[in-house]
Amino acid sequence: MDDSGTANSGMDETYPDDGAAQQDADGGRPARQGLARYARPALVAGGIIVVVCAALLVIIFLLDSFNATVYSVGGKSVTDATEEAKAIRENYAGVRAGGIAFLVMGAVVAVAGALVIYRHRNDAGADDGDTGEDVDFEDLGGR
Repeated sequence: MDDSGTANSGMDETYPDDGAAQQDADGGRPARQGLARYARPALVAGGIIVVVCAALLVIIFLLDSFNATVYSVGGKSVTDATEEAKAIRENYAGVRAGGIAFLVMGAVVAVAGALVIYRHRNDAGADDGDTGEDVDFEDLGGR
């Protein structure tokens, strides 16, 4: 029993205010909710995927052009109906298709991340809001 005459279960139950923002485990800035938590990493990952796939496609295009040029030195054409010309044309087809697929996927992920960041651009962040403390140069300098 406590001072008010009610039974105390021994457990200190505290409930957060319904209006308070949920915070990270370290007690710092408010935790982002939903997709906003993954928006910035998705934007970075999508951008990296796009750059790597674009470089891969450029390299494949150059190698394919080089193979076609070397093949045509002997007076042959890569557009011929021969098995050798067909093999040269299809040499990088799978890698090219995979590169294009990953390029599109990376672009979609990057655009989705950018849209979520843009949508949540006005949400309160860690440094938003005034703490009411006035600090001048002498306080910062330790004098």
